Amino acid sequence: MALFVATGFGSGYLPFAPGTWGSLVGVAFFLALWKLDVLLLGIVAGLIAAVLAAPAGERRFGKKDPGQVVVDEVVCFPIAMLGLPVNVGWLVAAFLLFRFFDVVKPSPADAVQRWPGGWGIVADDVIAALYTCGLLNAARWWYACGG
Repeated sequence: MALFVATGFGSGYLPFAPGTWGSLVGVAFFLALWKLDVLLLGIVAGLIAAVLAAPAGERRFGKKDPGQVVVDEVVCFPIAMLGLPVNVGWLVAAFLLFRFFDVVKPSPADAVQRWPGGWGIVADDVIAALYTCGLLNAARWWYACGG
């Protein structure tokens, strides 16, 4: 079961950029949490589950943060959407920026990904989501102020 969770319910096995597939599952995860009105509870529970499940993927694939482990993308995408309107435009913008920051890993994401086990696997995606959330909320604020 932990491996199934670690691989984003199997999405990490899809070819070509498994993190992108995991992020798409993250969009669905966000929409489900939002629709059920349990966003913050779901984020916390998801982060705990990801930290606990991710090491099963490392054991199965025999390396640190293997590509098939995408639970971090799944559970962190909802963080990127905090405070934003829920519509296609904001979802697409958040998805694209989240993927950008997850791939580029601006500091301190580049450092925290070296933490051991599930902590390192998840922490860099939390930072990517926070950068995404901050940038999009700042853009929303700037636009609302007439910018």
